[in-house]
Parts: sequence; structure tokens; C-alpha cells
Amino acid sequence: MAIRLGRAILLAGIGLAAAPALADDLREALVMAYNTNPNLQAARAQQRAVDAGVPIARSAALPTLSGAAAHTEFVKRSASTPGGPLGGPERATTADLTAGMPLYAGGAIKNSISAAKTRVEAGRADLRATETEVFAQTVAAYMDVILGQAVVGLNKGQVGVLEVNLQATRDRFEIGDLTRTDVAQSQARLSLARGQARSAEAQLVAARERYIAVVGKEPVNLQSPPPLSGLPADVETAVQVALDSNPDLIAARQRSKAAGFDTAASGAGRLPRVSVFAGADYTDYHGTLGGGSPLVNQSATTGQAGIRASIPLFQGGLPAAQRRQAQAREGATLEQEIAIERQVISGVRAAYASWQASREIIESSQSAVDAAKLSLEGVKAENTVGNRTILDILNAEQELLNAQVQLVTAQRNSYVAGFNLLAAMGKAEARDLALDGGALYDPVANYDRISGNIWDWASDPAPKPQSTRTVDTKAQDGTVTPK
Repeated sequence: MAIRLGRAILLAGIGLAAAPALADDLREALVMAYNTNPNLQAARAQQRAVDAGVPIARSAALPTLSGAAAHTEFVKRSASTPGGPLGGPERATTADLTAGMPLYAGGAIKNSISAAKTRVEAGRADLRATETEVFAQTVAAYMDVILGQAVVGLNKGQVGVLEVNLQATRDRFEIGDLTRTDVAQSQARLSLARGQARSAEAQLVAARERYIAVVGKEPVNLQSPPPLSGLPADVETAVQVALDSNPDLIAARQRSKAAGFDTAASGAGRLPRVSVFAGADYTDYHGTLGGGSPLVNQSATTGQAGIRASIPLFQGGLPAAQRRQAQAREGATLEQEIAIERQVISGVRAAYASWQASREIIESSQSAVDAAKLSLEGVKAENTVGNRTILDILNAEQELLNAQVQLVTAQRNSYVAGFNLLAAMGKAEARDLALDGGALYDPVANYDRISGNIWDWASDPAPKPQSTRTVDTKAQDGTVTPK
């Protein structure tokens, strides 16, 4: 039983369609995380907020229309008021309507819009990075549960073997074939094995709880994962793909471009601004002007239109300071882009090395398991003729267990390292994995929906959580169902 559990991770070629009912496969776990993980849902909401930056920036280039109204009671009138104390109005109602539109703003509006659009592109890359991170966490949690189950099974099997050994040792001690020391050694190893099994169960509980936190449901009879595709033939290929596709690097490049637009916009404070305006005003004195004389107009309407230009001459160095500030921030983003590029290159190379090493460790661990089995059989055979002691058998059994645990750990590490390599290359997103859990989230759809909306009273529904909660899941235990 323990050996079958230990080898389960090797069966990556088993088709997912063959999974039995009430079982989870890796594809289902990824789909559920894609649809319900709170970190990913939050990143999508954050991207929608970034999308709103474009219509906000564009609004500065559009016409504005405003109105105002006021009613005034003149409780005290000055003698200098036209018409004297008796001729001035007692009350007045005024209303005005004003429209305006910028014609030239020194490039500030145009560059602000370009910066907002570029940040939308950066945000989409950030969303891709979050999606990749959630998938990497899902794969690691999935494989940790499989590994934990295998290790628990191996340790439980070891406990069973040592229990049989202890009983056999006691039987042989009763007939004088072995000493009390042999019994004590068997008892000590059994106690250690029980402690290791309990520790393995605790680690399995932690792995299952991590799975729930990432995926949103309890792991049920996890199936062997499908083989990974798209892994590079060499590290140079992996690095080149990452330089073109890694979402963190793409986001950094877009932020550098956006900072360049910010720098260009900051220089507009030194340039002229030109706008057109129009307005209409209405005043009603309610028959109180000029003592209410019919010869005096009790209302007035005016209208005006024109073009306005302003030329800044001196602003205390403000425009220069703003431009220097923007240039410094642009320089920071350029340096950050190089830093992220370094991290991507380093991360890809490290992931490739880890993946290659784990594959070699699998081969050596498998050889160690095969050799440990032969060694255990030989030691047992030699013990029957008196050439080996009970301690030799116990050591051989422990070496076999260690080799088996190392093998299943290497198998887990190999799969996770391979997926992490794909993630570092920018090739571990939903579109790359061909997930079939429904339509994929399209951040462009929200942008297209809101980018051209100029209605001031447009609004989205009140936000509600999209991710699932896990308060109703039961606390996990370290039990493993025998296969």
C-alpha cells in the first residue's frame, strides 16, 4: 500500500477523464482557483479601477457645462445703490449657465491620457502575474497534499512493519534466540516510527489546509497530475521566452513608458493654455427694482461667448520643480525595469536548474529505493543464518523508508519546479493551460465598456464578493484512505 502511494506521483500520464467520481484532478483545482480565489478576484477589481483612469484623464479634454442659481434678499440697501434707498432692489434671483472647452493645454491632457492608457496595459500584465502566482500556489498545494498522503502512507507502512518485527523479536527472545537488547532496539525504532508518522500526519493536515485556502474547497481523492507541456529544451530558450512574455517584466516596461508620458505632461505648466467659453445669465428683481416702477426692467438676460488664453510668465519655479520630479520618477521606473529584468533572468535560470536537478534526483532516488529493497531482503536472509543482527534489519528498513520518502519528495519537487519554470517564462496562465471551466475573464471587456462613457450619472452595481469563503469546510486531519 505504501509503495503504491509513493508511486502515485509518477503516474502523470494517466488521462484526467479517467478520474473516478468524487475525485479532484489538477485541472478542476485550477479552474476553481481561477473562478473563486480572493486574491485573483481582488486583482481583477483593482484592474477595473485602473481602467477608470482613462476616462478620468480624457474628461479634461471634453466640454464642461455647469449651472448656478441664487436668491438674494437685500436686508439693508446703501444710499449709493442706483435709485437710492427707495430705488434699489429688495430681492433678486439670478441664474447662469456656463460652458467651456479647452483647445490647447500644452500637451498635458494628451500625455495624461497616454499615461493612463499605458498604465492600463501595465495593470493587465499585473493581473496576468497574479493569475500565474495563484496557479503556482494551487499546483504547489495540490502536489503537497499528494506528497503528504504518500509520506503518511509510507510511515504508516513502516509502523506496521516494525510492529510485526517487534512481535517477532519478542517471540524469539522468549525462546532464547535473541537478547533483551534486540527487543529494546525494536521497541525504540517502533516508537520513533510512530512519532515520524504523527509528524507526517500533521504536515498533511497543513498541506490540506493550504489547499483549502488557495482552491476554496477540501481536497478529495486527488488524482495524479497531467504531464506538463511547453517546457524549454535549454535554459537560453527559457530566458528568451521570459524576456518576451514574463508579466512582471511587461508591467515594468509599461510603467516606464507611462512615466515618460508623465514627464511630458509635467512640462505643460510652462506653456500657454487656450479655451473657448460661452455663458448665459438671467436676473429677476421680482418687481422691486426702482421702487417697482413699470419704466424699469425687472429682469435681465445676457449672453456671452469668447476665447480665453493664458500665458504663464512666472510661477516661482513650480513647473521646473514638477518636471524634475517627474523626470526623477521616470528614472526610478527605468531602474526598476532593469531590476525586474535581472530578477526574471535569475529566477528562470534558478527554476530551470531546480527542474533539471529534481529530474536527476528522481532517477537516483529510484535507484536508491531499488537498492534498499534488495539490501533489506539480503539482510533478512542473512539474519536467518546468524550473519546479521536485528539492528541491521532495522537500519535497512529505515534506509528503505528514507529512500522512498526522498523519491516521492523529488517527484513532487520536479512537478512544482517545472510549473514554476513555466510561470517564470510567462507561460502558466489560463490561456496557456486551456482551462475548460467556462469563459475566461477578459479585462479588455470592462475597458471597452467604460472608456467611452461620458455620462456623469453612470454607475456600476454595488460591489459584492465574488470569491468563496471556507468557514464551512471542516478541519482537516491526517488520515489517508488505503488504495
